[in-house]
Amino acid sequence: MIDSHHHLWDPARREYPWMSGDALAPIRKPYTVDHLRAVTTAAGVHATVLVQTVSDQAETEEFLATAASEPLVAGVVGWVDLAAPDVADQLARLRELGPLVGIRHQVEDEPDPDWLLRPEILRGLTAVGAAGLVYDLLVAPAQLAAARHVAERLPDLRLVLDHAAKPGIAAGEWQPWADGVASLAAHDNVHCKLSGLVTEADWREWQVDHLRRYADHVFESFGANRVMFGSDWPVCELAAAYEVVLDAAVSLTGVLSDPERLEVFERTAARVYELS
Repeated sequence: MIDSHHHLWDPARREYPWMSGDALAPIRKPYTVDHLRAVTTAAGVHATVLVQTVSDQAETEEFLATAASEPLVAGVVGWVDLAAPDVADQLARLRELGPLVGIRHQVEDEPDPDWLLRPEILRGLTAVGAAGLVYDLLVAPAQLAAARHVAERLPDLRLVLDHAAKPGIAAGEWQPWADGVASLAAHDNVHCKLSGLVTEADWREWQVDHLRRYADHVFESFGANRVMFGSDWPVCELAAAYEVVLDAAVSLTGVLSDPERLEVFERTAARVYELS
């Protein structure tokens, strides 16, 4: 089994602007490789993808060093300034440091819903694709239209939609998320992570059935061979422990065949991120 989406951090060493506020206090503490190894070993996970948390290339360099020394971490989705004129050189340098498999930016925090379509960002995304890397889409439902345009304009760029575009599960919201996901999924270069759903639901009262409608829509839109499991640990701990998130994913994939579940829990991530 491959966990395609998790993080590591230490608030004593770096600022995480998104982690402010009382609600996130429970996870405002160090999460190390040792912690990761403990939760994944118990779950039967043999490889993971470590994903950036801040717009800071120094974090990416640290993550690549971690992956180079820790066999469990098979790949890193890092960060570069996509608008930088030398973005291609930055990507080449980072790839020399360790198993860089993708790039991500917290697009959900950008006030411009069309941030992805800015000419300088499209140039940066083109460089990501030319480097043979994946681009992880961290977007909210309002930004799905821009993501779809990126998929259309850059058909050779492998795109991975993080957290199924964060549907408003707690409020029971469906549209425009559902149509936006289906429209994005119409492009074969886009894949989707079955991740982050528990923290889009009510953290205290959520049940697997609250997530099922959204997960079913993801499978119907993308097909199992373009969906991959991700824990979103340790963010998930706001709503559920690692093993509970995994149990939920197993339940949500109960409608799939055994070969399809193998795609979701291992093969899609291995193929899309080109993990060894």
